Amino acid sequence: MADPHDDDATLQALLDRLVKFRLPRALNVKKRVDAGERLTDADIAFLKVALEDAQDGQHYVARNPEFHTLGVQIVQLYEDIVSKAMENEKKGA
Repeated sequence: MADPHDDDATLQALLDRLVKFRLPRALNVKKRVDAGERLTDADIAFLKVALEDAQDGQHYVARNPEFHTLGVQIVQLYEDIVSKAMENEKKGA
């Protein structure tokens, strides 16, 4: 099994990207879909990359229990955005 200390630099980079880029944009998208807006092509591209990134980082989170809650919260945020966006699409169709 990998030593969690070997993950420190990668986890720091993932956290920096999350805090500086992913989270602010995701919260902005959530605010807009909660207000009834539909996702733009740029939003969809962002979410696709963000979800792929989350999936790629999943094994680091799994090996470092102190990040489990954060990982779950991020996944829940993306799930909430996608669910609300789908509702908005159905209403607009």
